[in-house]
Amino acid sequence: MRIATGEIDDLITDDGKNAAAVALGRMGGKARAEGMTAKRRKEIAKKAAKARWTLSE
Repeated sequence: MRIATGEIDDLITDDGKNAAAVALGRMGGKARAEGMTAKRRKEIAKKAAKARWTLSE
């Protein structure tokens, strides 16, 4: 809301992306992986591999 009213400026990178979103995106995967167990990471990897190699109709 403060950005819309001009109270504060929205920080945009040179390529037009939101700077805060870029910073969060850089650490997102690592932070997510650190927060889950090895078993859960394995489940996610299996699901991704199945989706990659299953023919979609």
